[in-house]
Amino acid sequence: MNEPLILIPMRDIVLFPGMAIPITIGREQSLAAAQEAVKNGSKIGLVLQKQPDINEPASDHLHPIGTLANIVRYVTTSSGTHHLVVQGEERFRVRDYVEGLPYLAAHVDMIPEADDDDPEIKARMRHLQEKAIETLQLLPQAPPEAVAAIQSMEYAGALADLVSNFLDISPQEKQVILETTALRERLDKVAEHVRHQLEVLKLTREIDQQTKQSMDARQREYMLRERLKAIQKELGEDDDDSNQSEIDELKQAIADANMSTEAAEQARKELKRLQKMPESSGEYSMIRTYLDWLTDLPWNTLEAENIDIAKAREVLDEDHYGLEKIKKRILEYLAVRKLNPQGRSPILCFVGPPGVGKTSLGKSIARSLGLPFVRSSLGGVHDEAEIRGHRRTYMGALPGNIIQEMRKAGSRNPVFMLDEIDKLGGGGFHGDPAAALLEVLDPAQNETFRDNYLALPFDLSKVVFIATANVLDSIPGPLRDRMEIISLPGYTEDEKVEIAKRYLLSRQLEAHGLKPAQAHVSEAALRSIVSDYTREAGCRNLEREIAAVLRNAAIQIAEGNTERVAITPAELPAILGSQRFESEVAMRTSVPGVATGLAWTPVGGDILFIETTKMPGHGKLIITGQLGDVMKESAQAALSLIKSQARRFGVDPQIFEKHDIHLHVPAGAIPKDGPSAGVSIFTSLVSLLSDRKVRSDVAMTGEISLRGLVLPIGGVKEKCLAALRAGIHTVMLPARNRRDLEDVPENARKQLNFIWLERVEDAIAAALELPEVAMQTAA
Repeated sequence: MNEPLILIPMRDIVLFPGMAIPITIGREQSLAAAQEAVKNGSKIGLVLQKQPDINEPASDHLHPIGTLANIVRYVTTSSGTHHLVVQGEERFRVRDYVEGLPYLAAHVDMIPEADDDDPEIKARMRHLQEKAIETLQLLPQAPPEAVAAIQSMEYAGALADLVSNFLDISPQEKQVILETTALRERLDKVAEHVRHQLEVLKLTREIDQQTKQSMDARQREYMLRERLKAIQKELGEDDDDSNQSEIDELKQAIADANMSTEAAEQARKELKRLQKMPESSGEYSMIRTYLDWLTDLPWNTLEAENIDIAKAREVLDEDHYGLEKIKKRILEYLAVRKLNPQGRSPILCFVGPPGVGKTSLGKSIARSLGLPFVRSSLGGVHDEAEIRGHRRTYMGALPGNIIQEMRKAGSRNPVFMLDEIDKLGGGGFHGDPAAALLEVLDPAQNETFRDNYLALPFDLSKVVFIATANVLDSIPGPLRDRMEIISLPGYTEDEKVEIAKRYLLSRQLEAHGLKPAQAHVSEAALRSIVSDYTREAGCRNLEREIAAVLRNAAIQIAEGNTERVAITPAELPAILGSQRFESEVAMRTSVPGVATGLAWTPVGGDILFIETTKMPGHGKLIITGQLGDVMKESAQAALSLIKSQARRFGVDPQIFEKHDIHLHVPAGAIPKDGPSAGVSIFTSLVSLLSDRKVRSDVAMTGEISLRGLVLPIGGVKEKCLAALRAGIHTVMLPARNRRDLEDVPENARKQLNFIWLERVEDAIAAALELPEVAMQTAA
């Protein structure tokens, strides 16, 4: 063409020759081109843009081959929109563009259609017709006239263009077909697209047929639910609005929860599932509960720590009497946390008898830090799921105790007390809960703690974990290794009296609705309750006895018999009954063969009486009192040592040939074991066989060897306090236990006289009285 052809660039439409399509014109450049063509009655060229997002395309933004079209109709609507209906005629190639016009125009060369008389082209044409018709028949809404048009098509080029117009392919792929001038190659490309679309349609129909049966039941249920909704709507019971508001609330809760990236992504995924699920579905409530847990957890909520060492010291002194070493260690812990907030805090484990204040110390730490306090009791927990939670596949699944308490705390850095960690159940069919705690109590791992229910990592690295236990033996080694052990001793009599005056009495007055002016318990009465009615390492029974005393006072005041009740030691037997404990030491050691030993128990120390007697026989040793194997071996070792050096210990060797020896430890219903009774057993046997009494004011402990050495033992602190509670003020200890004396409270050390034993001879010299004859001679 010599005259320049007016061009209209198209964003996503390719016009093939012989096809008629409507197009909408919106750009000023295209509008000017269309109006100029209509004005002159000329034809236009439609060319595809290479990049559809360009609003004012230039010549280098257009493909070089387009379609010459005749304007069939030009329409302007009332809204100002311009429409063209164009009929494609033939292909052209742009030779050069004309500059200076308000629209695009170019000199073009027409591309004639190739000859289609070749038999190969005829065959390809026939093949394309068959496949195109088969494809159209699979389409759900295929126009019937399209099939007729394909069947009646006589020219291969026109057939390829017609089929290409119907193909569901991208504009760029259609442009490739438009630019393919070689007829055989164009037919092959169109046939390939038709073949691909035919395979997709066949596969879709197969899937539809396979799923139709399974969908029938769901479709029926869906239709019934839709009818039910319509009925509810007519009755004014429609709850769609409430369901939508619930979804909106969950969306907002997820946005406000400040979750980790992984948790937020999981929450949004579950919310999408919830939206597509009917509310009556069983899984609906499971997903809803799961989302509630995710949104309620304190993923990034941290309470501000206000660590004031002076205030912390004041809080600890206010809440607890004594325990100076424990308070010092807690203050050290707080000081390090203040100076290095990002450091890994150790896991503290308070170990001591019941009632000495382990749990209340944890509360005091939380109070001094200004952090929330939560507690989880591990006593009797035998299922790993109690720690890590159940998987969501189980009906009624919930997170473990760790995550439950974290939600209750509302913060990611609470003071978390793991109470009674020594009473965890052993590993079995349900897993080992102690093993599950290894990750929780390891500062290097717990920042990615994964609960089975959440199936997401939760950061526990900022939690202040504190554990409590009565004994260490039952805590598995790996778990014990992750904690710093802090031992709490039992209280002395003076300390218990002070604790009763400062804390227990006021607490029980308030609990019984009494004012201090209405009921007064004298210090002497408190001391009598401590010494005569309670004998324990802690203060729980003491508080119960004080409660019993105040209940008696409450009855008198409530009946109007008096306005004020004063309790003295003289009133206690009438209220609490006769004294439950009395000093049996003098009575039990009034005969040879009875020695007072010291024992360690899980609830503190206690005194232990070793009784021996002899009877006619042949040197047999009889042992009773439910003693363990170790204690039986200690008795045999003590007897062997005496036999080997009888004269040295003042014992007649002939006595073993004519007598059996019976060793008994009272309280036979209580199992007893351990090597520390060796000195007590040896002293009792020497006392019996040499007919010398053991001093009534002496208690002893220590392991012995066959060489006569006194070996060190454990539990020195508890045993010394037990001696004080029993009214004994002289304690015999192995010399190698001197280093443990600093663990004994200072006020207890002042009341005790310590005798240090290197050999068993030291015990005999200090514990046994002189024989009766020697005493009379000395007199």
